[in-house]
Amino acid sequence: MYRTLFASVMAIALMTSPALPDAVPHLAGPVVLTVTGLDPNDYPGGQATFDVPALQALGEITITTSSIWTQGKHSFSGTPLSALLRHLKVKDGKLSLHAINDYALEMPSDAVADDAPILAYDMDGAPMPVRDKGPIWVIYPFDDNSEYRSDTIFARSVWQLDRIDVLR
Repeated sequence: MYRTLFASVMAIALMTSPALPDAVPHLAGPVVLTVTGLDPNDYPGGQATFDVPALQALGEITITTSSIWTQGKHSFSGTPLSALLRHLKVKDGKLSLHAINDYALEMPSDAVADDAPILAYDMDGAPMPVRDKGPIWVIYPFDDNSEYRSDTIFARSVWQLDRIDVLR
């Protein structure tokens, strides 16, 4: 009798409880990025976490560019920040980018273009370790557009990125 009652109560609870959004991925690997400040109606606790496969599922592009921090050109693969923002339904406000070493910077969300920056997780086909600007480095195609070679953009090129706070 108790089993039947328990099963009935659980069935009712499952039918009446809100479902988690389809946008909340099941993570297979370590969390490399946490995004906070999201709509709690869409994301439990107003945050979403991503491992590299979850970011890859949002789309991946490769940028080959030089930078002021590296020698020569390198290929960076990652998810466009615009794809992440669309996925999370972020349409306006500011983004506060945070690095593992506590470096933080705010940027307007409307400063994000369709193809730049990317949240790079691979450099020259290999994951970037923490000691070499990983696991995520915000990369722009510096060689493709002179507007990307400015102090403002260089400051937004956060390496060891681990958190984005959406400020509304």
